[in-house]
Amino acid sequence: MSAYGVTDRPGPPAPAPPRDRGLGTSYRKHWAKRFGVAPQLPVSRAEMEALGWDACDIVLVTGDAYVDHPSFGMALIGRLLEAQGFRVGILAQPRWQSAEDFARLGPPRLFFGVTGGNMDSMVNRYTSDRRIRSNDAYTPEGAPHARPDRCVLVYAQRCREAFPEVPIVLGGIEASLRRVAHYDYWSDKVRRSVLLDAKADLLVYGNGERAVVAIAHRLAAGEPVGALTNLRGTAFVRGALPADWTVIDATRVDEPGERAAPGVASALGAEGARSVLRLPSYEQVRDDRVLYAHASRTLHRETNPGNARALVQAHGDRLLWLNPPPLPLTTKEMDGVYGLPYSRRPHLSYGQAKIPAFEMIQHSVTIMRGCFGGCSFCSITEHEGRVIQSRSEASILREIEAIRDSSPAFTGVISDLGGPTANMYRLGCKDPAIEASCRRPSCVYPVICKNLDTDHSALIGLYRKARALPGVKKVLVASGLRYDLAVRSPEYVRELAAHHVGGYLKIAPEHTEAGPLSKMMKPGIGSYDRFKELFDRYSQQAGKEQYLIPYFIAAHPGTTDEDMLALALWLKRNGFRADQVQAFLPSPMASATAMYHSGKDPLHPVRRASPEVSVPKSLKQRRLHKAFLRYHDPENWPLLREALVRLGRADLIGKAKHCLVPLRQPPGTGNAGEGRRRTPGATRFKTQHTGLPVTPGPPVTRGRGRGRS
Repeated sequence: MSAYGVTDRPGPPAPAPPRDRGLGTSYRKHWAKRFGVAPQLPVSRAEMEALGWDACDIVLVTGDAYVDHPSFGMALIGRLLEAQGFRVGILAQPRWQSAEDFARLGPPRLFFGVTGGNMDSMVNRYTSDRRIRSNDAYTPEGAPHARPDRCVLVYAQRCREAFPEVPIVLGGIEASLRRVAHYDYWSDKVRRSVLLDAKADLLVYGNGERAVVAIAHRLAAGEPVGALTNLRGTAFVRGALPADWTVIDATRVDEPGERAAPGVASALGAEGARSVLRLPSYEQVRDDRVLYAHASRTLHRETNPGNARALVQAHGDRLLWLNPPPLPLTTKEMDGVYGLPYSRRPHLSYGQAKIPAFEMIQHSVTIMRGCFGGCSFCSITEHEGRVIQSRSEASILREIEAIRDSSPAFTGVISDLGGPTANMYRLGCKDPAIEASCRRPSCVYPVICKNLDTDHSALIGLYRKARALPGVKKVLVASGLRYDLAVRSPEYVRELAAHHVGGYLKIAPEHTEAGPLSKMMKPGIGSYDRFKELFDRYSQQAGKEQYLIPYFIAAHPGTTDEDMLALALWLKRNGFRADQVQAFLPSPMASATAMYHSGKDPLHPVRRASPEVSVPKSLKQRRLHKAFLRYHDPENWPLLREALVRLGRADLIGKAKHCLVPLRQPPGTGNAGEGRRRTPGATRFKTQHTGLPVTPGPPVTRGRGRGRS
């Protein structure tokens, strides 16, 4: 067994865990359950000794500050393992310049669990213009530079240096989105699977609760880490393909259908349960952009846990093996995970220091996971899956009461009742058999699927019960709203507008033009218009002055300069003046990232003759696209004037009402930087809608009359 986890032991197909029992109920609790529940998981030897521990069974290493709250991954996994009887320690934002800090808690008996935190570390540290950010919302006082670049790699290497014999398991969103060969925007190249570069033993992707519980119990029972090859939602490295698996060759383009490897029978029918899909190798996708787009499409078609097959991708003489995605958690399992004994506050060692991400979410409640929207720029589906996993009403209401009764800062306002989206609670396919066999990347694009249940009554009932709880003055909805679903339920829009909006509601049409929208897999602007009409009507009926905050993306693949001009004119007609804009950030593994890198569209079958996708890549063009979103900022006017002349729209320069920018430049503005300087008081640019958690805070927009937001 090597440090890479190479093994030739094939293992049986990944078994489906019981669906009617809670997480871990098929295992006997580990003997260390006798130590009971820790007030907070220990971060030091002194805390371990106070709990009576001589060692940790598992040490979780994370790039975030330790906040004992279910919105923070290390707390959720740590408390889940504690509930299984394991002693769990936390190394939060350890000093990575040497292995010394990684030995602080001693060697864990079972494994190190390594995660970058709630965000990919490169997205956390850099803007879409590849500039280093000045703050980190997951660090005390927002201090920057508390984690290294690609911290999963660095942390895993330091763990290996500290204790070479201890297995290393990678998890979290950084590992999940880098589980195969992937394009990395910050180095502008295709990188190997993070599992190989980190030299770890195992990688857990997606919702990892079941896999992590199984790993802990099986290692505790004496199984070697190299034997853990049959767990859903895991990836490992092996030396050769097992002889009893059928290999489906998906390494070529320009060939219809799927071909079995030479000399191997078809994998369809009875043999399908033991078939593995061979992706183009790392070396192939590194050197061939069309093959990269083809591999991306192939991978995205294998994300439904009901029909996904195992995948294999060669990296040199080693084979990366990915088992099928994890099965969605049941409502009972979700309730169990969110009902664990979290202290719901940062670790006491931080004292009075503020952690911005915690300040934003401390009074919010997650009601569901997953998203079936399938937006190409978003990574939620790749990480959480497209099947909605919802908590019960009783579990959600208990958490609201816990916030009310335990948080000193609670003023009676629940800041958000949502999740990846605000209004997919208990929505899903009407037919489980259809759901299990479907390979569509989206249930709502290009139109809402006829098999999708869009009934919002369960969510309406939850809202009413939540705001009726004693001591709760207001329940806000701050998660992104899927407005094309909301218009299917006018009663939901009425409920939302009357009771759950604090003056502004964020909404994400992303663009107005068909070209970029087709590459984003977003509905046309007509859906936004229909929602706005309902929202305005019901806000007026409730006697409230409320506005929508629209989010738009600049420089997305498929967007031309003409598209951005059309969007700017739409913004002007509707009176929007955005103080905060967003540019496309190619996050690992997203379909839009494959478009950005390859120039091909993986939303459709990829051929060498497939049309090229227009991709705004140059820094000047990306700045121009952002400038169109802030057409009102004098700093952007020189760049916009130049573009308008080039586009043959010099008629939009001047004083007339229809003009986009004036002819004359105010003194002291629009100098060097082509729009890089900010006017006093302008909000700093933040990247949003990458599918990853971001620094909190909605964009501030200003406007006039009925169209402002």
